[in-house]
Amino acid sequence: MEYQSFFDEIDKIVLVDELAEFLGVNSDGIIEISYLDIVKTAGHSCGTVAGAYLMALLGLKALFEDELPKRGEIKVELKKAPTQENTGVVGCVLSNITGATTDYGFGGIPTGEFNRRDLLFYEADIDSDVRFTRLDTQKSIGVNYHPHKVVNPMKILMSAIGENATPEDKESFPIRFQEMVKTVFENKDTVIDIIK
Repeated sequence: MEYQSFFDEIDKIVLVDELAEFLGVNSDGIIEISYLDIVKTAGHSCGTVAGAYLMALLGLKALFEDELPKRGEIKVELKKAPTQENTGVVGCVLSNITGATTDYGFGGIPTGEFNRRDLLFYEADIDSDVRFTRLDTQKSIGVNYHPHKVVNPMKILMSAIGENATPEDKESFPIRFQEMVKTVFENKDTVIDIIK
């Protein structure tokens, strides 16, 4: 698959998934998720997908510190409704990474272990865009995403579809759009706020 070369420069998210180990995916349950993996599941690369990936990458690092995050043992709350702005996209990305789902995920084995349902919540009463909570310690981390500190995705989009868009604007749009995504990743510490 052809894709943007900068995808390979983005840090991977490494987690341990005891369900993967239990079911024999591998011997240690360790799973690496790349931005390219998320692009494939989302179907595209944009500022929203990049922001959701960064919220997980930096938020889980802050929450678990020197430990590997435990996939399937993280509660994920989003402040907005899934149909508000692009919050549903963010929720899907965070679900893919953490394993958390609303009511549609894996319900666990007969002993009750490995349940992934009722771990993802929209319209949560929180003071940040997203909040991650460890189920083992109940420690939480809030995360905000502010892409407009470094880019203006809507301006780039409108430059290609607006009434003043030239053929050159339309032709250069995909390159300019992915340059915008790259800028978000290059400024990850500016666009992401962690609230402890």
